[in-house]
Order: sequence, then structure tokens, then C-alpha cells
Amino acid sequence: MIVARTVEELAVRPRTVAIGSFDGVHRGHRYILDTARAVGPTTVVTFWPHPRLVLGNRVELLSTLERRLELLDAAEVEEVLVVAFSPEVAALTAEQFAEDVLRRIGTTVVVVGEDFRFGRGAAGDSTLLRRLGFEVRAASLLEGVSSTRIRTLLRDGDVVGASRLLGRPPELDGTVVLGDQRGGTLGYPTANLATAAELLVPAYGIYAGAALGHRAAISIGVNPHYGGDERRIEPHLLDFEGDLYGRRLLVELWARLRDERAFDSEADLVEQIARDVEATRAADRPA
Repeated sequence: MIVARTVEELAVRPRTVAIGSFDGVHRGHRYILDTARAVGPTTVVTFWPHPRLVLGNRVELLSTLERRLELLDAAEVEEVLVVAFSPEVAALTAEQFAEDVLRRIGTTVVVVGEDFRFGRGAAGDSTLLRRLGFEVRAASLLEGVSSTRIRTLLRDGDVVGASRLLGRPPELDGTVVLGDQRGGTLGYPTANLATAAELLVPAYGIYAGAALGHRAAISIGVNPHYGGDERRIEPHLLDFEGDLYGRRLLVELWARLRDERAFDSEADLVEQIARDVEATRAADRPA
């Protein structure tokens, strides 16, 4: 897959273009991509940072740009143009954006979700694109499938519900950094995962999942047994030996096992971790 950061990097030729933020590349996004690919080889035009962040609104993202590009590649997208979204881009009228971006790369067919809006004041829509001479395919929305709904489910810890809308398990994407190294002393060494500030982290609790081809028991929270107050994401990879420091780690979340809590003794904590590990061995990956 070709990834371009400016329109000049793409040769001008007739193109089928799908436009959107594609945060999480969920089932609804893939329906749009499938609609575009039915027309021909597809170029995705997407934005980074997320437009809502640039406009001063809070949004917790489902995926990093790196992961979004990996998922688009897996969806057999031919090219991606990543538009650097800035206040200057936000100020473009819909007509200016269509001419400066879509027309300059040779776009002939535009595929968008039926609620898609673009340009200053979100004034642009499918009708405008048609008036400007583009052939437009508006893909119907999949009922109940949206990035907003997925975020809500994850904030509630419902990773199974989120996986149904994503079409795959939700993920934690970050870099392994030095932690307290307490897990090793308890017999269950964990990786301490640092994630980007703009990424959504699901509800605190203990989860079953997987990373690097190994099942993983994952703690998200503040380690209340030790009086912690800083959020930690700590996967324990079952049957894994090796050094993960400095590595990017993609952790799937399959099921929420329980709330985090303090225990009467460290022995009680270790017994509960052992039960969490067994529950993780028995967990099923969401279809």
C-alpha cells in the first residue's frame, strides 16, 4: 500500500476515493471500503490529527495513525493520502477542499458514508460533490455501528460488544516501558504499556486477551492493592519469555474478567491472579 503525505506525491490519474477519518476501521468503514473497491482500485483520503482534536473538541481515538494504516492495508486499500489536518485546512470551504485535494489527484468517483460532511462549517456533502462534477457513491450506514458507539462500549468495559462493531477485538497499542517490576516478584511478570494520550483506554479492570501470539491477562487501572494513583496498563503474557522493553505491543482485549480491587493480603492477590490466568486460558476470542 502506498502512503502519501501530500497530494504532490500521488500521480494524477482517474481515481476512486473514499474519504473519512476511519478511526478504528470498524465494520461500517469496511463497508464503505468494499463499496469503493467494487468500483475499482481505491485511494483513501484520511486526516491526521483527528479533525475534532484540531478544532478543540475532546475525542478519544480508537487507533493510532500507524494502526489505522495497517488496518487499511489489510482491507486491500491501494493508496492512502494522509491530509495533515490543521486550522488552515479546517478553514477551507468544501469547494476549496474538493479542488485542492480531490481534483488535484484526478478523483472521478467519491465514496462516502451517507452522513459525511466536509469543509468549513461542515457545509460540504454528497450533493455538493455531485454538483462539482464527481460521481458519488453514498454507502448506507450499518445500523448501530459507529466510532462513537464503540467508544461508549469500551468506556463501559464491554469489549465483547465493541468487538461486534469493530469486526475484531479492540486493541491497546503502545510501547513497553519500565514499570514497578512488581509482577515478577509475584511470579507473574508484566509489561508496562505506555499509550498515546489521545487513545481511548477501556474501563479499569482485569481482562483476558492476547499479544504476540500469546494469551494475556491484562490489568488496566491504578493497582489499588498497592495504593496506586497512576493509571497502568499491564499485560502478563502467558508462557512467554523474553525482553519486551522498548517494543511496540499490540494487545487484543477478549473479555473483561472482573473489577480491580485491593486484597486482604499479598497471598490473596497472588491467588486471584492465578484464577485470572486460568480464566484467560479458557477465554474465547470474539468472532
